[in-house]
Amino acid sequence: MPNFSPFLTARDLRAADAPPGRPFATVFLVRKLTPKTAANGNPFLSAEFGDRTGSISSTVFSDNPAFEALRAAGEGAVVRVEGKTDAYQGRIGIKLAKLAPLAPAEISDPAVVANLVELPPEDPAALWRDFQEFTGGIGHAELRATVQGVMEEIGEAFRTAPAATFMHHAYRHGLLEHTVHMARAAKALLPLYAEADPDLTMAGILLHDTGKTIEYEGTLVTKRGRRGILQGHVVLGYQLVRKAALRAKLDPERTERLEHIILSHQGQLEWGAAAMAATPEAVLVSMIDNLDAKMGMVQRALRNAPAGEEFSEKLLGLDAPLLLTPVQARLPGV
Repeated sequence: MPNFSPFLTARDLRAADAPPGRPFATVFLVRKLTPKTAANGNPFLSAEFGDRTGSISSTVFSDNPAFEALRAAGEGAVVRVEGKTDAYQGRIGIKLAKLAPLAPAEISDPAVVANLVELPPEDPAALWRDFQEFTGGIGHAELRATVQGVMEEIGEAFRTAPAATFMHHAYRHGLLEHTVHMARAAKALLPLYAEADPDLTMAGILLHDTGKTIEYEGTLVTKRGRRGILQGHVVLGYQLVRKAALRAKLDPERTERLEHIILSHQGQLEWGAAAMAATPEAVLVSMIDNLDAKMGMVQRALRNAPAGEEFSEKLLGLDAPLLLTPVQARLPGV
């Protein structure tokens, strides 16, 4: 293969000043792979490759030398790819020339893993300390014990899991980051809304997405597993919380209200909620969840923005592209 940097990133390839036709060789994760059929009946693959800086797409037709290798590798594979950048309808993608899966020994190389695995901008250890402080700040003993009981069951999975496969906080430790950000927002907002019980609200926030530790599987690339497909994280989280509440001897009134927060936090039935939010605490948690999910998309798009770009690609969660340039400071006297 050509002697290019093995760690040329997705952000590098999408840069505004990178002309179409730029040759490259690098290492990517196969994040998503969808078999499709063209109008003429020929098969092709719609692929999304990625690394710690984001994603880039490619359409690979059956006459491409990389077609069979990509199909055999499948989603979740770590592959070395060679090709050229390509522009279509204003979007930068890649046109593959060669593709080969990495050997297990190569994948275990710390430099390869560091290039592929996206991490939150905050230190995960500090985020976990904050989570524990928010748990310790719950005044109601049985509610606090319920949160602690769930964490004892799901353990390390909660600290490392992503919050989603694609939409928001979709990277290692993303679930922890999303939850702590929500807890920080709740701490600021609860004094404004005395109608919402602070302990129930905080417990609901800390537990709302715990079902995702069961819903998702995979190390480098996350996808929904069998239970995630058949039940989903809302039901799985409800089961975790109900079991822990019974063990903690949480009173029936608070158990019902805490369960309702879990069942309704998605906000809308078409978004996956099992019920519409119908208590002050559930309304507040679902709104904070939606706020942090959307701002998480904004933060990630800004972090991963190619140099020189004015707008991001359309963000599905916002249904719009994002303006990437910061507010310009006004000059004195202007």
